[in-house]
Amino acid sequence: MTAVISTPIGSRLDTALGRLTMYRLVLWVLAVLAAYSMLLNVLGWLTFGLPEMLAHLALCLALTYGSNRVLAALFRVQPHSESSLITGLLLYFLFWPTQFSAGIQLLDLAGVALACVLASASKYALAWRGRHIFNPAAAGAFITGLTGLNIATWWAATPAMLWLLLPGVLLVLYRVRKLLMAAVFTVVAVSIVALELIRSGAALSEALWQPLAQRPVLFFVGFMLTEPLTLPPRRWQQLALGAVVGLLFAIPYNLGFIANSPELALLVGNALAFAAGQRGGVRLRFEGSRPLTPTTTEFSFQPERPVRFSPGQYLELHLPTDKAGGKHDGKGRRRVFSLTSAPGSPVLRIGVGTAEPLSSAKHSLMTLERGAELTATTVGGDFVLPRDPASPVLLIAAGIGITPFLAQLAAGAARERDVVLLYLAKNAGELAYTEELERSGARILARLADGSAPPSFMQDAGRGRIDGEALKALVPDIGDRTVLVSGSPASVRSLRGAARAAGARRVHVDSFAGY
Repeated sequence: MTAVISTPIGSRLDTALGRLTMYRLVLWVLAVLAAYSMLLNVLGWLTFGLPEMLAHLALCLALTYGSNRVLAALFRVQPHSESSLITGLLLYFLFWPTQFSAGIQLLDLAGVALACVLASASKYALAWRGRHIFNPAAAGAFITGLTGLNIATWWAATPAMLWLLLPGVLLVLYRVRKLLMAAVFTVVAVSIVALELIRSGAALSEALWQPLAQRPVLFFVGFMLTEPLTLPPRRWQQLALGAVVGLLFAIPYNLGFIANSPELALLVGNALAFAAGQRGGVRLRFEGSRPLTPTTTEFSFQPERPVRFSPGQYLELHLPTDKAGGKHDGKGRRRVFSLTSAPGSPVLRIGVGTAEPLSSAKHSLMTLERGAELTATTVGGDFVLPRDPASPVLLIAAGIGITPFLAQLAAGAARERDVVLLYLAKNAGELAYTEELERSGARILARLADGSAPPSFMQDAGRGRIDGEALKALVPDIGDRTVLVSGSPASVRSLRGAARAAGARRVHVDSFAGY
C-alpha cells in the first residue's frame, strides 16, 4: 500500500487474525477447547467419560446444524453453517454430558436435544426483519431450563479449562476489538461476586480467583456477550451494556418461576441492545458497480427500507456463495464494508479493494447481476466525527481506508468544520473518489509512494515516510485536531503512532482486517 512504519508483533498478529472472519475464529477456538476438554478427561482432570463427551458433542453439533438447515429451507433463506456449528459448540459447554453408567438418561438427552433445536429456531422465530434478537445458545438453554428437562451448568468454568480458555478468549476479544467492553463486564461481575465471597469470610485472593476460575465469566464474555448481531452499534452503548449485564450476571435474585442465571442476564442484555440498534436485517437490491481505480471498485445497492447510520459506520453484508472463480479464503460469507454514501441517500454504496487475486467474497461481489438480492445483517461502528461541529479534524486515509471518510465528506463535514484529509496511495491512479474529494471543500494532502504529482486540487505531501516529524510539518496544528486514521491494520498502527508523536491528543482508528 504505502511506505509506513509498522510494529512487527502487533502487525503480524493483526495479519494472522485478519485471515479469518470473527465467526471462523470463534469456531476454531471453540473446537480447540472442545478437543482440550477431552484431553483433560483422558488425563483425569475432568470425569465425564470420553464416550459420553464424544456423544454429547456429536448430538449438539448434529442437531444444531441439521435443524438450522431444515428451518432455513422452510423460511427460504440461506443457512449460515458456521453460526450453527458455533451454537452447537456453545451448547456442548453449557450442558453436562449425559452419563451412560446407569443406562441411557432419556430426559437429559431430550433436554439437550430440545436446547439445540430451540437455539436454531430462535434465529427465525425470535427475529425481526431477518435478524435474530437473542443469542441462540442462551435462548435455547433458558427455555429448556423452564421445561425442567435439563439445566445449563456452564461446565467450561473449571480451573483446568482456564489454561486454554483465557488465551482463546483474549484472542477473540482482540480480533473483534471488544477488550474494553469485556473488561467493563468482568470488573463489574467479579467485583460483585468477590464482595459477596469476602462477606462470607473468604480471603481476597480466593474471592478474586473463584469467579474467574469457577464461574463462567470468561467464557460468557468471550463467546456470547460479544456476539456481533446482538450488540448495539456504538461503543458507549456496548460499554453500558457490559456494565448492565455484569450486574444481572452477578447479583443473586429469585422471582419464583425464574432466578438469576448467565443465560437470562444475556437475554435481557440482547433485548436492550436490540432496542438501541438497527432493528432487523435489510434486504438490498444490487444496482451496479463502477471502477474507482485499477484496484478498487464501488458497488451500489437499493435498500428495501431506509437504513439508519452515521457517516463513518459500516455495513455487514451476507454475501451469496461464490461457486467458482474466487480464491477460497475460509472467511465465510459475512463481510464488513464502510458505507461511502451519505445518510438519507436512496442508494447505499461501498468501496472495495478488488486487486487480483480476488477472494471468494470479492469474486461474489464482482459477479453479482443487476437486481440480485442480498441481506445487510447489521450496521454499526464508532468511527464517526466529533459531535461538536466546531471541532477541527485531521482525516488520514491509507489506500482503501478512504471509504469511511467519503460518507463524512458527502454529509457536508467540510462545510461545517475545519477538515484536513491526508490521503496515502501508491500513485495518482490509485486515488479513488477524486471528483467527490474536489467537491467536498476539505483541504486535501496527497502522499504518493512513487513520487508522482497528485491532481491540482491536492497539496503534494511528498513521498517520504509519514512519521511524527513529517506529520507535524504537514499539519502544524495537529495537537488541536481530532485525528481519525483508516486503512490496513499495519498502516493504522503506524499512522496512529505517527499522529501521537506529532502531538495529537485524540486519535481514533478504523482498520480493514477482513471481518
